[in-house]
Amino acid sequence: MEKKLCKYGTNRVIEPKGVLPQAALRIDNNMDIYANEILIDVISLNIDSASFTQLKTEAGGDEQKVGAKIMEIVSERGKMQNPVTGSGGMLIGKIAKIGESLSGRDLKVGDKIATLVSLSLTPLKINKINAIQMNIDRVDVDAQAILFESGIYAKLPEDMTQALALAALDVAGAPAQTAKLVKPGDSVLILGAGGKSGMMCCYEAMKRVGPTGNVVAMCRSDADKEKLLGNKLCHHVIQSDVTTAIDLMEKAIAVNNGCEFDISINCVNVQNSEMASILPVRDGGIVYFFSMAVSFTKAALGAEGIGKDVNMIIGNGYSKGHAEITLAQLRESPELRKIFEERYI
Repeated sequence: MEKKLCKYGTNRVIEPKGVLPQAALRIDNNMDIYANEILIDVISLNIDSASFTQLKTEAGGDEQKVGAKIMEIVSERGKMQNPVTGSGGMLIGKIAKIGESLSGRDLKVGDKIATLVSLSLTPLKINKINAIQMNIDRVDVDAQAILFESGIYAKLPEDMTQALALAALDVAGAPAQTAKLVKPGDSVLILGAGGKSGMMCCYEAMKRVGPTGNVVAMCRSDADKEKLLGNKLCHHVIQSDVTTAIDLMEKAIAVNNGCEFDISINCVNVQNSEMASILPVRDGGIVYFFSMAVSFTKAALGAEGIGKDVNMIIGNGYSKGHAEITLAQLRESPELRKIFEERYI
């Protein structure tokens, strides 16, 4: 092993120099680790929803083309960072080697972990793609990756399968942030409520609003509507398209006693959802953008253009205690756990 270097991994940046690994166009994915790095034998990649949707669309739904594009991106960049969305995902794997200066951590060779940092900054080398699960954004691989000293992770729990833990931890930032933002009595609108992050945000919001609050879920399909209402993950469901902001706003406000919302949470995986998130929220309210398909420019200038004084929060994939909060949901709710086991395993 070589000497200890930057804990954020800047020594692996090839271009442009001076930026951190997430912003880099290329990073060094040589799997010889430094003293402050951890080597992981990767089992599966969970590509983030916005990125995988874009890859599938570009490939016309062709699985082989999606796989070829993933291999091309990793070969060119040294990491899995979609050049269109800029986003990555996360992984699960086994600890293969621990750098000398990190020997005091609660890890040992052979431990299974989920990385809680984005693939868009993680040095990755894929030898082979074993399978692509197109319906759940998962790629099973023969690969290795490196976790920097600053990188956060969670040991995979023993009371659930690794596939179930991966599905939940992939979106851990969303329900944890929801737990911080939502207060008793709040009215909450959740866009993209039929997906992983959306359902978990619904569950957390229902816990937090109490008997005087209102949680409204937006989805597109009848099946998602039935699932959300049938499992009591919300009070009301509206069906709309996030790109038709006025229609969505009118439908949402109609089931909120004709009032604008205190909070909206954007969990969609398509572009042009910014105004559908902003329009239904009252002045002084909160708009939380968890989606990686959101444009800061469209959100900022769009809010200005309609004279909305709302507090907009960019979804941080990390929030203190987010892994624990997310896994606790699956332990607390047999209904939510069943949905995840049926849909994402």
